[in-house]
Amino acid sequence: MQTHLKGRDMITTQEWTLDEIETIMEVAYDLKRKRAVGEPHAYLRDKTLAMLFFFTSTRTRGSFEAGMAQLGGHAAFIDSDTTQISHGDTAKEIGEIFGRYFDGIAIRQCDWDFGNQYIREVAAASRVPVLNMQCDVYHPFQILADLMTIKEYFGRESLRGKTINVSWAYAASYQKPISVPQSLILLMNRFGMNVRLTHPPEYKLMPEILEQAADNAKRSGGSFEILHDFDEGFKGADIVYPKSWGALLTTSDKDESAKIGKKYTDWITDERRMAMAKDHAIYMHCLPADRNIEVTDGVIDGPQSIVYQEAENRLHVQKAVMALTM
Repeated sequence: MQTHLKGRDMITTQEWTLDEIETIMEVAYDLKRKRAVGEPHAYLRDKTLAMLFFFTSTRTRGSFEAGMAQLGGHAAFIDSDTTQISHGDTAKEIGEIFGRYFDGIAIRQCDWDFGNQYIREVAAASRVPVLNMQCDVYHPFQILADLMTIKEYFGRESLRGKTINVSWAYAASYQKPISVPQSLILLMNRFGMNVRLTHPPEYKLMPEILEQAADNAKRSGGSFEILHDFDEGFKGADIVYPKSWGALLTTSDKDESAKIGKKYTDWITDERRMAMAKDHAIYMHCLPADRNIEVTDGVIDGPQSIVYQEAENRLHVQKAVMALTM
């Protein structure tokens, strides 16, 4: 277990070692147990967290606010529209000033080709840890929660040899960020898993992320493959994680993106597709899902779905990282 993490930023799990990630898991399990039995754990008493949102949120805001309260501290919700950012406050100024007011800064900024850059500029100027609540490139806390959930289901000791299918799925809603699939293929590959990335040709991910994922697989003894057949991705999988993301590397035009998406309306996770996976296979989704467009009610509400356990674990991994870094 690592004990040197005070002051560390969490912008991507790629910048944390496996030992450090396992430390997060250990602390998260302990905090989950304490929460279950009602054992107080006010490790951040009198600490404050600035939560700066440029995008709306349900699970992220709720879990960070609840987590800080349970750790004995306070989280300040800050909508970017209510600040002077639009009138001149720079990323450097946010880092310098909020770093003096607060003990940590959490940011959700998903603007394409800008969000990660903004978070890193704040972090460079901040004297306190900066936590990425999601950007255009990464969604580290969602993926840490996914890892915790998978470990709880399949066993904490080793995930080596398990197959996860990270797949695109059709959705009628807005062009969603690519940060979840990118973060998934990066982290799961580090645990010796067989990672499949399944998507239509237009819905590719960033080349540098694909290179890092392939390198992670080589180092861990796992595998990484890219498929373009929706059904093929499900076959023999232990974990299926189909979700929508935008064709951002193909086009930034929303109308053109919608036209492309219409070609793949049959990429929906239904009972027939789930039957192609292993009998014990689990269905995961970061939520919200477009019901009966992205996934059927029968699957997301069915016995193989663990989406609510997955959502709960956001709380525990976030508390773990805050306790370790703040």
